[in-house]
Amino acid sequence: MYEDSGMSTGPLIFSLAFALLVIAGMWATFSKAGKPGWAAIIPFYNIYVWLKVAGRPGWWLILLLIPIVNFVISIIVSLDVAKSFGKSGVFGFFGLWLFGFVGYPMLGFGSAQYRGPAAA
Repeated sequence: MYEDSGMSTGPLIFSLAFALLVIAGMWATFSKAGKPGWAAIIPFYNIYVWLKVAGRPGWWLILLLIPIVNFVISIIVSLDVAKSFGKSGVFGFFGLWLFGFVGYPMLGFGSAQYRGPAAA
């Protein structure tokens, strides 16, 4: 009588909670940098704002669409965002690029202060 579709609500709830954590962290980080927090939920515009927080030109968004090049550019921008908040390059690489789901909430909800775009 009971037909199992193979779907469980556990992974769905976990995924939604994870996504909300990442969005909240980016929202708070953008707000600290004087940018609109709601930009964290708008596709492509959030990347543009992320570039501006780092002090990089908006046209770098195009570079982020190129395979392999996007890895290098995203690492550079993550390092710049970390420096913009007075953090080290190690935090930029591991905290923002590799484990951004932890690093961005740390920036947004922690004591780090935005010091202006590092790459400007």
